[in-house]
Amino acid sequence: MHTHPADDAAAAPPGPHTHRFGPFGRALHAASKALAALGGLAFVALVAMSLISIVGRKLAAMPVPGDMEVLMMVAAAASAAFFAFCHLEGGDVKVDFFTAHARPGVVHGLDALGSLLVGLFGALIAWRTGVGAAALREAGETSAILGWPVWVAQAAMVPGFVLMAAAGLYMCGLHLRAARSGGEVRP
Repeated sequence: MHTHPADDAAAAPPGPHTHRFGPFGRALHAASKALAALGGLAFVALVAMSLISIVGRKLAAMPVPGDMEVLMMVAAAASAAFFAFCHLEGGDVKVDFFTAHARPGVVHGLDALGSLLVGLFGALIAWRTGVGAAALREAGETSAILGWPVWVAQAAMVPGFVLMAAAGLYMCGLHLRAARSGGEVRP
């Protein structure tokens, strides 16, 4: 049975040039993992609510009131919760067709650039999402059916984007070190 190269790398003991997470990286990884777990639980709750609403709508003409509002608001925040953990684990989408045979230093350099862009994009989105949430709060906008304040759902996305920014910048530094000295990057 053939295993995925990432599985082989995870099972292999770290070599002399393995760049592991330092104390900040481990704390960032733990916080990102906890936030991703909360996001996962939120999605499980949304699935349960959706099932109850669909069954209630079909069998008793009694859906969960505002089910679509709840779905949109909670799914937005839950989705933002995964980005940092995925990036720290190397789980984001990469097209390595052109770099499959490149030297490791080149690959790490490109990964550093990609991580820098993830960090900058995360910071930009965190900032703009926070500004948008503040504007929605000031305007007093609420959802149509439940009357929930819309700004709360938008503000709940900010921690995920802040962690995404920190993860991108941290991984940029780790890949730059690996580009200079060789080796691999692992959590």
